[in-house]
Amino acid sequence: MNHIGLNEEKSKELVQKLNTLLANYHIFYINVRGYHWNIKGEKFFELHLKFEELYNDIVLKIDEIAERVKTLGETPLHTFTDYLERSAITETKNVSSGNEAIGHILASLKQLLVLQRELLTLSAEAEDEGTNALMSDYIRQQEKMVWMYNAYLS
Repeated sequence: MNHIGLNEEKSKELVQKLNTLLANYHIFYINVRGYHWNIKGEKFFELHLKFEELYNDIVLKIDEIAERVKTLGETPLHTFTDYLERSAITETKNVSSGNEAIGHILASLKQLLVLQRELLTLSAEAEDEGTNALMSDYIRQQEKMVWMYNAYLS
């Protein structure tokens, strides 16, 4: 057992998946910052603020995930080399169209939701309520975001 009473082998498996999630969130964050900076068009003011709201939320999640890795007794990834190697979300460059940016956001949210559901299953098997609760909160919030971003594109 690790220092918080969880099975050590299952905790290490959780940490690997949490570090993958952390990598995905970092690339997502960088992309959303780019959308915020480069957005153009008639919806500029609306989307500029929405993207700022989103990247501020992402940076909080990045910190929570890294702290969860530390709580499980391991080291969070902290180099962009690691992030680029582990992330399923890829970098986007010079996106200035609102609809294109939202399309990328929706694709990224889908990747995150898949990973978080995998973590939800792993954390339930490991009886890790802390990780489980975190993933449940993220999933609930992001499913609503997917609905709202899709409604915007309709």
